[in-house]
This record gives sequence, C-alpha cells and structure tokens, in this order.
Amino acid sequence: MNHQHNCDVLIIGSGAAGLTLALHLAQNADVVILSKGKMYEGSTFYAQGGIAAVFDENDSIESHVADTLIAGAGLCDGRTVQYTAENARACLEWLIEQGVAFDQEDNANGDVKYHLTREGGHSHRRILHAADATGQAVQTTLIERVKRHNRIRIFERYNAIDLVRDHKQSNKPCIGAYVWNRNAEKVEGIYAKKVILATGGASKVYQYTSNPDIASGDGIAMAWRAGCRVANMEFNQFHPTCLFHPEAGNFLITEALRGEGAILRRPDGSRFMPSFDERAELAPRDIVARAIDFEMKRLGADCMYLDISHKSPEFIKQHFPTIYEKTMSLGIDMTNSPIPIVPAAHYTCGGVMINQQGQTDVNNLYAIGEVAYTGLHGANRMASNSLLECLVFARAAAKDIEQTLDHKQGYHALPPWDESRVIDSDEEVVIQHNWHELRLFMWDYVGIVRTTKRLERALHRVELLQKEIDEYYRHFRVSNNLLELRNLVQVAELIIKCAMTRKESRGLHYTLDYPEMLPKAQVTELRPVNYSFET
Repeated sequence: MNHQHNCDVLIIGSGAAGLTLALHLAQNADVVILSKGKMYEGSTFYAQGGIAAVFDENDSIESHVADTLIAGAGLCDGRTVQYTAENARACLEWLIEQGVAFDQEDNANGDVKYHLTREGGHSHRRILHAADATGQAVQTTLIERVKRHNRIRIFERYNAIDLVRDHKQSNKPCIGAYVWNRNAEKVEGIYAKKVILATGGASKVYQYTSNPDIASGDGIAMAWRAGCRVANMEFNQFHPTCLFHPEAGNFLITEALRGEGAILRRPDGSRFMPSFDERAELAPRDIVARAIDFEMKRLGADCMYLDISHKSPEFIKQHFPTIYEKTMSLGIDMTNSPIPIVPAAHYTCGGVMINQQGQTDVNNLYAIGEVAYTGLHGANRMASNSLLECLVFARAAAKDIEQTLDHKQGYHALPPWDESRVIDSDEEVVIQHNWHELRLFMWDYVGIVRTTKRLERALHRVELLQKEIDEYYRHFRVSNNLLELRNLVQVAELIIKCAMTRKESRGLHYTLDYPEMLPKAQVTELRPVNYSFET
C-alpha cells in the first residue's frame, strides 16, 4: 500500500442511507463516499414501492407503530419503532426539499396532496411513491445533490476490504479502512475520524434474489471481523413476487400491485391466498412467500401468477409504468394476462447491532440502513419501512457525529498493507465454483422453509468453504470476486448459526422441527471471539 487518503468522515456505501448522511454532514466535515460499483447500482435505485410515513389526516403515528409491531411478530424494539414512525414525516419532507418528486393527486382546495398507496401489513394508505420507481427517484436526486457539494469526494469502483482499529489507544477506535481500488487494481488506505457502514444487505448469499449483485454482506462481515455484535441474522425476507422469466434477471414486482388489488393465482387461474390468511394478498410478506412456496412445491409448478388485468389499462400504465414496460419487453401484457412470479431473497432484517444514534460496539464506527440491526423490523420487515429506516437513522447518526467530531484532530498514517508474500491468482475458477456452491446450498438448506438437518448440512459446507477461501485469501492478491465471496461465506455462517439458535418458528424464520412460536420473543445475538465491553 503506497497511497493513503484522509478525511473527517468515511461513508462505505452509496445508497439512500450513505448519501443522506453525507448531505447532512458535508456542511462541516470533509466526507468520502466509497461506492463498490457505479453510484446507481445499489438496492436503493431498484426499490419500486415507496416510503411509509403518516401524511393522511385519517392515519396516525400510533397506527404506523401498531402495524409495524404486528408485522414484526413480537420481536420489534418498541422504542425504535416509535422513534422511526415519529421522525418519518420530517425525513420525507427533507427528501421533498432535496427535489424528490413524489406522485401527487388533484386536490379541490388547490393544496399539494401526495398520492398514498397501501401495501401488505399497513392498515392505511401511507406509502409515498414516485410511480413504481421510488428508489430511482430518491437515488438520482441525492446523487445530483452530492455531486454538487465541494466537501464530498466520491470514490467509485472501490471495495472496502477491512476496517482498521487503533490498538495503541485504550478504546481501540476505528480509524479507517483498507480498500481495493478496482480502477487501478491496487490496495489503498483511507484514514477517517468517523467511519460509517452503509453497505446494504446480504441477499446475494442466495441463488435467487431481487437484489443487485453488490448485495454481498460486506459491511456485516467487516464489522464482525472488527469485533461488533450482530443480531437476528436468521430473518431473511423473501419477497413474494419476483418476475419469473429467463431474461428477467432479478426484476422485482412491487408489492404495491397487491396494494392496488392484484390477485395471486395458481397456474389454473384459481386464487389461493384466502386459504392461507384472512388478509389474503395483503398479508405480511413472510406469509405470502410461504404460501407461494407451498403451492409451487405441492403442484410441482415453476411459478405462480400475479394478476391485475381486472384493472383498466390506463390505471396500470399510469401507476406501474416501469413494470408494464419491462413485462411488455418480455412478451407479457399485464393489462390482459397474469405475470409469472416466484419468491426471491430480498432483505436482511438482522445486521450489525447499533444504538439509536447508529453507533456500533466499536468506537467511531457507525452502521445505518440494511447493514444494521435497529430493532425496527423484528422478525419480518413491513413493506416500505426500509428506505424510511435509512433516512431516519442517517439523520440520527449525523447529529451524533456532528456533536462528537474533533475538528482539531489531525490525520495519521495507517499501518501498511502487506502483500509481499502473495501472488496473482491463476485459479479464478475456484472462486466461481465456491460462489455457486454457497448460493445453491443456502437456497436449498437455509431458505423459506428450514429444518435442523438442513441447517447442520449448510454449516458443515460453510466451514469447509471458509477454510478454502481463507487459504486462497492468504496466498493470492485480492479481487472483487474474492472479497465478495469471503464476506458472503462469513455472513452465511452468521445466518446459519442464528437460525440454529432459534428453536421456534417466528416471522421469516420457519422450521419444520419447531413449527410453533415460543411465548416470549428473544433477540438472537452473536458475539465475535474478539468482542469485549471495553471496545
């Protein structure tokens, strides 16, 4: 390592959480944003549905709280849910000030009134959205704002390798990170007074996912290696409706379709959700995903179908233009025929444990967004609470950082990165084989429905893979695929161990060996070997 960058604040991740935090801090701090790919490649950009907040006079914060607690299956942190719901509207109004154009509707009084939709688990219409491409509207707006700010530097195509702690100080604070510059293919260092993980989730650990390729659990794995606790990693949300087509990639069919009356059907056209839950298509995602999975396995079907063709073509094209365009490009006209769908890994409800200010167990290290465990989602995330969590906790972390950042503190040299005993790999195929094996057995053994035997098999395979990858990491120079695989295998181990710890079925974690829910909800907490209360 022969090059070091210095900054006040290093934000690892460039989605809604990271960009929001950067804009809040950049008036009084020099900020570096690390983006593993291009700025538009994160999960935020592909979020379709919207963001939940109380804007309707017939709605209430208490109702938003109650709906979230119900969806979380008794495992939400009540204080966090209350805090998030109370701060939701202010965060949405800030987004509007930044220029995000949420859909509006005609108002007889001439006042601005936002079109609110409803999604699964919500008792009221409280979802602000920009047609069916809300994430794209949020991401593009925030990127434009960030790029105009002279105190924010953007490092695109940079992988964070590991966090750096100063072991000379008694509290061993985080002082930066080693990063892989994919443009120059070299390791560099970034010294920072505050480091924030905003890296998103880990759904790429599964064979089928709605997430973009970068969702490889990097922040969770790095925080674990640095000495942070993680919690509730067993709760992986599988979105019920991902487009099933060989050319569709990981295209998501937003839950807002079901909010506007779309019906789930078997291949023969019959409806099935009322047989599983009285809320039918508007039941929480875990129930809908399990119902689809059950019907597919029972019938030996490749997919189920989502039908909104009973609505007018004008309504469909106005409210869901992105989905309409995508399906039409594949020869599916959703105005007169159902859409083939399957469940896919979508959201990581657990993560790095933080407090209400976004602080982790390691001094000067924060985590916000999907990478973090706040207690908001419990055993199942309610629709459109994810982007909201990014906004609320980015603002909370910003306030804490502003109050504690030492502007007089100088920059220091990081310990040098040693690659004197590594060589270029001539066996990249090993990484590809391990990659595919990991994602396949995670899907088969740690998927929507689990058993103790399946989890034991998965853990055995993960432990073997970890030895192979660790050996590979020690002998060859780093690469994007190697770094992601290293992190995914670490996250897979955490998911499996959390799942083995939970001797019940609750929310997104469903096991045939323990089908009942225990009377008392407990958070699953894992501590790394190097964890201590003194950190």
